[in-house]
Amino acid sequence: MKITATKATPVNMPLEIPFWWTAGYYPGTSKTIIEVETDQGIIGLGEAPSVDVVETIRAMGEVLVGMDPIEIAACEKKCVPAWQIVQNTDDSSVVKAFGGIEIALWDIRGKAWDQPLYKLLGGAVRKEIPFTEYFAFRPEIDGKGGENSPQAVADYCQQMAEDHGSSFFEGKLILGDPELEIDTVKAIRERLGKSAMIRLDSNMQWSLSTARHILREIAPYSIRNYEDPVATFEEMAQLRQHSSIPFSTHMPDIRRIVALGGVPDNIVTNFAVLGGIGRAQRFIGACEAMGIGFWCYSGDTGICTAAYLHMVAATQWMHEPSQSLFRWQYIDVIEGGPFRQTGNVIPVPEGPGLGVTLDRETLARMHADICDNGPVDHFHDPARPGQFRRLPLN
Repeated sequence: MKITATKATPVNMPLEIPFWWTAGYYPGTSKTIIEVETDQGIIGLGEAPSVDVVETIRAMGEVLVGMDPIEIAACEKKCVPAWQIVQNTDDSSVVKAFGGIEIALWDIRGKAWDQPLYKLLGGAVRKEIPFTEYFAFRPEIDGKGGENSPQAVADYCQQMAEDHGSSFFEGKLILGDPELEIDTVKAIRERLGKSAMIRLDSNMQWSLSTARHILREIAPYSIRNYEDPVATFEEMAQLRQHSSIPFSTHMPDIRRIVALGGVPDNIVTNFAVLGGIGRAQRFIGACEAMGIGFWCYSGDTGICTAAYLHMVAATQWMHEPSQSLFRWQYIDVIEGGPFRQTGNVIPVPEGPGLGVTLDRETLARMHADICDNGPVDHFHDPARPGQFRRLPLN
């Protein structure tokens, strides 16, 4: 089998309602959908986490023409410089670009061998994959959203528990007011009871002194994890002296974590960011050896989500639920998408490869959106038009 072409299609994936995060409104994401075509008619699907790598993916695709897609390591060698050079250049675009392609190569392998991806990764240790529900402060638009107070956020979480059997929750309580965050955590815990999982994510919102205050106040409410409460690993290490709540980060720097005595406790990222499924497996193995937790972040299309499902199915160390915005996503590039959890879990797909099929009509709509409107802007603040929000807040 030979690779004949690679397509890279940038898309917008808007949410039904934007929510507040540290840099402003978060209205959705922009992704790159990848199709690797072969001379046997098999097409592998992949996804890159941004659209700044479209031209790099297309250039790599030209290099890969004539290569055997089953020979993933050989394909990587064609496209990615030696790893120490990649790190030295401080440019992650080549890693993200090939990481998205590499997911498609695994999809081809599974389709060629008529096996679901999780079997190629070693077989399943679980078939139902856990994800969190998401909560945040959101404006009200056309009768949807409107969670702008502690009670409104708690009402929303309770509704998810009643409607979908959800007991795993994660969210951002980001409006620049530490007392509002504290009050909202209290309201959620009181509403959901003792057994529900609550994780928080401030996107580096707080100064060290404010974070100390918040963590002290929310400690009695059994917070499972707090993601990036402050701006640096070093500040998290100082914060650890005042709190036993575990921390996580989107920055996959194991060496710094080990050097700082195991802070943060967990890494939350995307497989393409790590260079693909193969490198993600090795990275997660290193996390396991160092006692560092690992789960996947939210906001992807169904292609990358399917990769998460298969990897978690085959990886015992990935026992914590991954993040999800599934309930707020109303459009997806896969048939039957977006995924939706029931009772906290989604079953791993059993079809060959990733087990998902591209919805070409919806792909065209999502591509037209980015052509007409440009990539999604994560840094718009209605209160400060034309100005980025600053970090950290005191």
